[in-house]
Amino acid sequence: MNAPLKELQPNAKVLKDQTLLEAVNAALFTAMGNDDDVVLLGEDVGMNGGVFRATAGLQEAFGNHRVMDTPLAEALIAGVAVGMSTQGLKPVAELQFMGFVFPAFEHIACHAARMRNRTRGRLSCPIVFRAPFGGGIHAPEHHSESTEALFAHLPGIRVVIPSSPRRAYGLLLSAIESPDPVLFLEPKRIYRSLKSDIIDDGQGLPLDTCFTLKEGSDITLVSWGALVTETLDAAHELEAHGISAEVIDLGTIKPLDEATILASVMKTGRCVIAHEACHSFGVGAEIAAMLAEKALFNLRAPIARVTGYDTIMPLPTNEHYYMPRTNDIVEAAINTLQYE
Repeated sequence: MNAPLKELQPNAKVLKDQTLLEAVNAALFTAMGNDDDVVLLGEDVGMNGGVFRATAGLQEAFGNHRVMDTPLAEALIAGVAVGMSTQGLKPVAELQFMGFVFPAFEHIACHAARMRNRTRGRLSCPIVFRAPFGGGIHAPEHHSESTEALFAHLPGIRVVIPSSPRRAYGLLLSAIESPDPVLFLEPKRIYRSLKSDIIDDGQGLPLDTCFTLKEGSDITLVSWGALVTETLDAAHELEAHGISAEVIDLGTIKPLDEATILASVMKTGRCVIAHEACHSFGVGAEIAAMLAEKALFNLRAPIARVTGYDTIMPLPTNEHYYMPRTNDIVEAAINTLQYE
């Protein structure tokens, strides 16, 4: 659900019917036009405009000294971005798929995330690592992972996941302005399937904040990324059963906006958490633990989780068996409401 467009600021323009990909592209154009220190690097981001075309037109507009094609070497991309960021630049480094992040993990975990602490505040790493993630597009192995919890576990790094074009635009602008590294995960299943008008005014959305997309009184539904679409659909289906569901989009996975989630669950007394990643040791488990610690006596039923499975994402023929669906969320909510 999208809120009405805010009042236009001077020099702002409305971009009609934008996909999430187009919103990312617009945010990059705006950030690079406003700040010469913003640079892009990654595999095929320049001449080809990226594997999904998220960076189309940027090299033509800003030159190959600011939009740099790199070798097929994720460790190199991350290492160069760390060096750039400590010397005054604001690199936006694209990792072509999240499943290819592991060669870059050492630089992200051991250098980018630790630089501020290591130098006692003398240096920081204002890097955005962009990566398409998640399943649902019938991709081959290593192209469909949802491993956001790996990075949420690391101190010193933000993990941000947009769920719509408007939030992609605003959150990416804020991520680029963050003084510390941000892993910006783009749910590729909704790259082109969702459209909305956005205001291209250079104004970011707040990081570290959940978005309440629908108010409700009977149960809280929490999700993020592409699955927010099914979660909203589930909330509307529940209305047909006379159930008022509140829908919360995390937006930022780490640090987690506990206050918004707590306030909602203290009001409704019930919670269903929906995510595409594996069931065990995930962000959903962390939210459930937080609610058990801080809202136990407000809960009227056990917390339910609707998730992927503790297995490798299946290849395309069986992918649909893995992906959580709207009716799974509806069923979990109805079951939760059976507790009195």
